[in-house]
Amino acid sequence: MRLLVDEGVDARVVTRLRADGHDVTHIAELSPGIGDDAVLAMANTEDRLLLTADKDFGELVFRLRRATVGVLLIRLPGQPSHARAETVSQAVAAYGEQIRSGFAVLSAGTLRIRPRDRR
Repeated sequence: MRLLVDEGVDARVVTRLRADGHDVTHIAELSPGIGDDAVLAMANTEDRLLLTADKDFGELVFRLRRATVGVLLIRLPGQPSHARAETVSQAVAAYGEQIRSGFAVLSAGTLRIRPRDRR
């Protein structure tokens, strides 16, 4: 799967997703500091699912109705980085295609996927 990982996501998650065979672009390696609109535009242009820890993307997608290929918002505070990487890896493997059709929030033990067209 083609993924764009925002710079706020732990690098260990990026390493794990690459090891899983995903095509991963990491904003921290490419263009650190770019704005959320630019990150979302890059994900759309490159047809990549966006992984982020930044809740501002919810506002961009739902309130401002920005187009998106799909967003996975990672909310796993307090988890060690190896556990976070494992949780994200499992979610992408099991639900990646469903997430591409909407906005998902991943928290400990829960993955909620909200379709894009639901307002």
